[in-house]
Formats: sequence, C-alpha cells, structure tokens
Amino acid sequence: MKNFDWQAIIFDFDGVVVESGKIKTQAFAELYRPHGADIVEKVVQFHNQNGGMSRYHKFRHFQQHYLNKPPLSEAEEKKLDLLFSELVVEAVIAAEPVPGAIELIRHQAEKIPLFVASGTPDSELKIIVERRGLTPYFKAVSGAPALKKTIIAEILSAYGLKPESVLMIGDAIADLEGAQANNTAFLGRVYPGDPNPFPAHIEIVSDLRGLIT
Repeated sequence: MKNFDWQAIIFDFDGVVVESGKIKTQAFAELYRPHGADIVEKVVQFHNQNGGMSRYHKFRHFQQHYLNKPPLSEAEEKKLDLLFSELVVEAVIAAEPVPGAIELIRHQAEKIPLFVASGTPDSELKIIVERRGLTPYFKAVSGAPALKKTIIAEILSAYGLKPESVLMIGDAIADLEGAQANNTAFLGRVYPGDPNPFPAHIEIVSDLRGLIT
C-alpha cells in the first residue's frame, strides 16, 4: 500500500499511532490484581483478544463473567474508569510513537483529511492527542462510548467521503469490523512478535514506515 491515493485516512490510536498497547494491558492487570492471579490472567487474555473494545464493555464483562457479581453501578464504573485513567494517561502521552506514524500523519495531513477513531474514552483521547501535539493534524478525534463502526459512519457522512476511497488503519478485529461495516479499505498493524489477529487475506504491516511516500 505504499503508493496509495486515498481520499482520507482513519487511524486507530493505541498500537497504530503510539506504542501503548502494552500500557493498557498492564493497567488492566493492575486494576484486577486484588482479585487474584487467576482473574488477572483471564482479564489480560480477554483484553488482548478484544482490542478496540471500550474499557467500559470490558469492565462489565469482567464483573459478570469473572467476578460473578451484580452489574456495576454507575459510581463503581466511574471509579474503575478513573483508576484506569490514572494508570494510563501519562504513560500513553509519553509512549513511543509507532515507527513511521508521525511522519505519515504530518505528510498526509497536507494532502487529505485525517481522523482518529478509537476505543479510548472520547474526552481522555482528546487530551492525549492534544498533549502529544497531534490535534492540528486531524479533522476529528473520536472515541468511546461511540462504537468504532458508528464513528467511521459519521466521518464518512459528515465529510462526504466515498467508503472505497477511505483507508482505516487498525490493530484489532474491532477496527477491521468497523471498516467492513462501512465498506472502507483496511490495513492491519501487528506489533513485531505479536500473533496476527486478522484473517489471512488482510494485508498487514509491522509499522507505518512503508506507507510514507
């Protein structure tokens, strides 16, 4: 996909723009450590298998299926969310960029509209993007609670974009499903050494350096 001519590019954030995937994994492990090693192992496995899913859905899943407790109250969910944010925000702001990502964003922003569609909570995502100095490069930055497929659909509609001329770059099945639901092109990013979560026919890259033209 090096010589591509897209009308727009939509980026996932964690694992696509910044190397923050492991930070989120460690945060979930830390959050559920008081419940014991078995629960932590299940939490980490589910998180890794469901990249792109919002943390709120994960909190609810863990509560119901692993802790076997009544559904989280709004206050309990808010507390978990706050604790998680405290564990990850500064670390994500300081995380290394995915190789080639910043150069690609800066280069393409001069030519076409760029967007972020992430499973990170919207307000937190905007703070992270702003603190990293990336806000000027994106037409819109959108996160949870909106689903990925909904965010992509709204981008296509708001900016009058043709789905087949838009590229979504993601590192999780949720990103692929969001792209497929809207008929956009998709490129998967797989961290070197990690298992490939995508079907065999999906094109993948280990970083974004090859997309810089």
